[in-house]
Amino acid sequence: MALATLVGLLGAQSTDISAIAGKRHGRMVIRGVTVIEGNGTPAAGPKDIVIENNRITQVVAVDPVAATQGNSRRPAKGDVEIDAAGKYVLPGFVNLHGHVQEERAGIPLPADFCLKLWLGSGITTVRDVGSNFERSKTLRAQSAEGTVAAPRLFLYPFFARGGGPKNAEEAVARVREIKKSGADGIKLSGIHRDVMTATLAEAKTQGLRTAHHTGVEETNAWDDANLGTTSIEHWYGIPDAALRDGVQGFPPSYNYNNETDRFRYAGRLWREADPEKLGKVLDALVAAGVAWDPTLNIYEASRDLARAQNQPWFRDYLHPAMEEFFKPNPKNHGSYFFGWTTADEVFWKENYRIWMAALRDFGRRGGVIGTGEDAGFIYQLQGFGYIRELELHQEAGFHPLKVIQHATSNGARILGKENEIGRVRAGWLADLVIVNANPLENFKVLYPGGAIEWTVKDGIPYHAPALLADVRGMVAKARFAVKVRPTEP
Repeated sequence: MALATLVGLLGAQSTDISAIAGKRHGRMVIRGVTVIEGNGTPAAGPKDIVIENNRITQVVAVDPVAATQGNSRRPAKGDVEIDAAGKYVLPGFVNLHGHVQEERAGIPLPADFCLKLWLGSGITTVRDVGSNFERSKTLRAQSAEGTVAAPRLFLYPFFARGGGPKNAEEAVARVREIKKSGADGIKLSGIHRDVMTATLAEAKTQGLRTAHHTGVEETNAWDDANLGTTSIEHWYGIPDAALRDGVQGFPPSYNYNNETDRFRYAGRLWREADPEKLGKVLDALVAAGVAWDPTLNIYEASRDLARAQNQPWFRDYLHPAMEEFFKPNPKNHGSYFFGWTTADEVFWKENYRIWMAALRDFGRRGGVIGTGEDAGFIYQLQGFGYIRELELHQEAGFHPLKVIQHATSNGARILGKENEIGRVRAGWLADLVIVNANPLENFKVLYPGGAIEWTVKDGIPYHAPALLADVRGMVAKARFAVKVRPTEP
């Protein structure tokens, strides 16, 4: 959607955007907004929200009758005011599975592409589970200082660097190295049971949280429950732990390192899980306090490839680096669509039905569910993939209020920051999303270029349409560069 069109939809601005955007103010007041707190309770308003520097100090209900009579006790005027009458405010979204990417398929990609798409989608916190660690540390510091337009970053570097530790002693050393490096947590994958046992024990000693990308490997959800992983990423290890015969029915030709094989037969995994055993696995995870970040959006191309390849926002937001990375290519992770068939999509559609039912059951049993996108792979763009994740949680059977809870206060809880972010509440950090529509009626209004007007991160308001205009400019510039690049002899 063009910026001029969006501004027309939002109506005349009562404040000077340039005087507000990109800077923290001593006292900012958001007037007359309907609040979705983020804890699962219904929307309520109108309310005034007072932000002093980077923290919410008041959330005050407005008495509409008293207001018309001129005697309401509303908060005093701020240095900056945002008239949000008729609008909705939510806590800033927590993206539990992001990657700060500076290249795709070996082609440079501005980090701002990711950062501004995230902010423009209302994402104020990202758990980065694998990127250029030193570069992301710099971005984390700049974000905290407010000198770069970026979400708050929590860095969980890959544990298995260079093949990973081979034994318990090396695992302990690696955990201590990660702690010393300044990381916030650890991203685990492809790990053996003895190494994982030592890793989780030392991570708890060092105060590091863990995100486990379970795969088709020795460890699965039983290990996460027994050892106390913070969160399971994606889903593989959960049905794997409930297989009737202890192993999936792979054909003799199956090769896990062949990604077409890997994803094709992943689409048959949930149907092989025993429902009774699965219930016991879910109960064990809930009892151990292991959260689940399902990233439903990132596999959706497997159930509908044509939809994934032709998303309407690609016209304005698909950077050439992403476009090249998305093409089927065995050199690129997730670019596995060689000979993808109707049968594959049918299996994946069933896979989603069972997977979503298990996720809903996990929530009903008391499990903590978060939201992450894993964008930059498999036809998903940053921000767009995250909002699609919210839609898919609703498709799984969760009420929109619960979906918002997954995306805000649950995400904060998984990060161990539930008393700082994830709610519109006095005392919490000022991470907010101001929307010119009711997202509970339709999550589509949250897509970049939709109805998000302001994203407030750590007390700094960012004008979402301006951020997205910057991203469109980056894409247009990169496309022009590709067109004029001389042909090599």
